[in-house]
Amino acid sequence: MKSVIIIGGPPLFQKFLKDKLAAEKVTVTVAKSHNDGFIKLRSNLPDLIIIDTGDDFQAFYQFLEDKFKNPNMTQIPVIAAGAAVDRTKIQLVMKFGVVKYFTKPIKFDLLFEAVGRILRLSLSMDVTPCVLDLHRNGDIIFIEIAQALNREKIALLKYKLAEIIEKEKLQSPKIVLMLSNLELTFLDTPNLELLLDSILDHHTVKPRNVKILSFDNFTKELVAGHSQYAGIDVVENISEVLTALAGNTATVNTSDFIADKILTPMHDDDGTSIETRFHSDGGVIQDVDDDTMTDLRIALVDDDAVTLTLLENAFKAVRATCDLYSSGAEFMAGVKRYHYDLIVLDIFMPGISGFDILRRLQTEQNVAPVIIYSQATQREAVMQALNMGAKQYIVKPQKPESLVQRALELLHG
Repeated sequence: MKSVIIIGGPPLFQKFLKDKLAAEKVTVTVAKSHNDGFIKLRSNLPDLIIIDTGDDFQAFYQFLEDKFKNPNMTQIPVIAAGAAVDRTKIQLVMKFGVVKYFTKPIKFDLLFEAVGRILRLSLSMDVTPCVLDLHRNGDIIFIEIAQALNREKIALLKYKLAEIIEKEKLQSPKIVLMLSNLELTFLDTPNLELLLDSILDHHTVKPRNVKILSFDNFTKELVAGHSQYAGIDVVENISEVLTALAGNTATVNTSDFIADKILTPMHDDDGTSIETRFHSDGGVIQDVDDDTMTDLRIALVDDDAVTLTLLENAFKAVRATCDLYSSGAEFMAGVKRYHYDLIVLDIFMPGISGFDILRRLQTEQNVAPVIIYSQATQREAVMQALNMGAKQYIVKPQKPESLVQRALELLHG
């Protein structure tokens, strides 16, 4: 039987990973710190070490150096997770057996894939296409699920919710579960029950504070038919959610509410350890044998000259080559001449719109990934763009550097 030791990191991350690996018949030992981990390494030589670097990279380096000096530990591979660091530091730890360095928050499917490859095990993963995002505003946590229900992400949700609730010290969190684009059947019963149970798992979450936005009759019937879900409301209108959570819809503009509370994500540096977006959906992983994250050719498509200039300057900082297009027609001509690594696209432009471009790109092969960068906050626009193949939807305005970071995460996940 294969064995893994997990050293450091948030307790919830340790528990989630331990539960997942244990289900795959992998023996897991957990250590609270680098010192504790080194002691347990001496008595229990594992097949793999998964370690959180913590805030002190030098201490992490010292741990690796001590491991390397012990002949029984030298060959044990290491997967590390921590804050973004210079590539020179990644190169420094290569000689100590670090084969992967994941920047937090970690995309779990990449981590699990790396673990399986190192252990030479075929680890099971639900690959059902699913987008699951969390957004927090005050004591309201929005959970948005599109495409389908994926058991890996649903299982992950329980730990992610707990991590957010405890980090923010939320005493009475309110949950809005947005399933408005899902049509479920009795075949989805186990996954839907797992989803609701995961949400209610934390002791601070009460059924009366959980609202489900859904048009699906099966979802309504399942919630109504289970006594443990008594108090959960299934509604078809965002204003009903506002009534229940805010208590007063008369003074709240629905479009402003959607833009502010639903389309505004939590900060990338919110301190959480695991990402609910998987790499297969399309933080950063720094592979010790990757090339540098430069030499990209990017198409920037926007009818606003200021936006184009700001984005161009930000992408130039990572030595990317940018082609600027002030209209959809210009871009459609340019895309025939160049191969792009990424397209950053506005939605509402005169003539050929962003939707028109997405529609045309759907017919092309090997098309570059598309990030929508738009002021459009209507939910219908967001879902339409994602359904037409956009990999990410970012609402203007954002710091250009933040958009560049999101782009690099997408390209080099």
